[in-house]
Amino acid sequence: MQPVRWGILSTAKIGRTKVVPGLMKSPLCDVVAVASRDEGTARAMAAEFGIPKAYGSYEALFADPEIEAIYNPLPNHLHVPMTLAAAAAGKHVLCEKPIAITAGEAEQLRQASSQVLIAEAFMVRHHPQWHRAREIIQSGEIGELRAIQILFAYFNSDPANIRNKADIGGGGLLDIGCYAIVAGRYFFDAEPVRAVTLMDRDPAFGVDRTTSALMDFGGGRQLTFTVSTQSVPYQRVQILGTKGRIEIEIPFNAPPDVPTRIFVDEGTAHANRSARAIEFPAVDQYQLQGEAFSRAVREGSNLAYDLEDAIMNMRILDALRRSEDSGAWETIVL
Repeated sequence: MQPVRWGILSTAKIGRTKVVPGLMKSPLCDVVAVASRDEGTARAMAAEFGIPKAYGSYEALFADPEIEAIYNPLPNHLHVPMTLAAAAAGKHVLCEKPIAITAGEAEQLRQASSQVLIAEAFMVRHHPQWHRAREIIQSGEIGELRAIQILFAYFNSDPANIRNKADIGGGGLLDIGCYAIVAGRYFFDAEPVRAVTLMDRDPAFGVDRTTSALMDFGGGRQLTFTVSTQSVPYQRVQILGTKGRIEIEIPFNAPPDVPTRIFVDEGTAHANRSARAIEFPAVDQYQLQGEAFSRAVREGSNLAYDLEDAIMNMRILDALRRSEDSGAWETIVL
């Protein structure tokens, strides 16, 4: 197929360090332009990556008739407004997670999504280690799925960082708690019916810096997670069944240049002595994400994870924030 021509909305770090390098590895993706509110910054990034065009405004990028798809990694409060602006110009949009700050805001994208493709950028769902873990679950090898436990943490106390700005959608729940929710939905292959949370907020920033949650997926199935933006960097997913366990060693930030592993453990010995490792060759999950979106654009096919999937994730995030206020279980609107 002919490669899809991409425009990059801003020079955000995740675009520079993760998404653009992934797109540029693929024969299905052609990065033709980058935009910034500062044209000099756009030109610098274009020179760094060999991108043909640099624009000093987002509007100029949207007006470029050559561009078919936009990648939007702007701060959270600009995800919906700029996605709507790109869609109004006839561009398909891969928007960085979370797609919005609330489900109600995300629902504003519905009309536009009938004209162009709009998707939320959860690259993890394209990695072979996630696919294989779900295949093992569905095969029945680990028995009936009972529980999923997730830890995801990093340390960031920079007051200038967007993740530490409450008024533009900062905080750990929106930044990385969304990954834990996606993992629960993906591996249970179901939606939660209720949730309860406990949050610790930074007294200076006002954002949640440590958030834990318990989610009820029905039938006794439970997801528990803790995410933190001010703890030692760590991540792990544990999937517990009646006959076995799956552990994903680097579930979210899988490196593009070294192999990854999952462990499948029948539980006959402690300390992973009864676990077998399954190794996956190095792949770039951002490349795979870009290719999946590009195929949908070029072939006119349905997205595996569309806007409605993104809205559902936002409804769950909304329920967890309501639980912080109520101190009680909150029902999730399905």
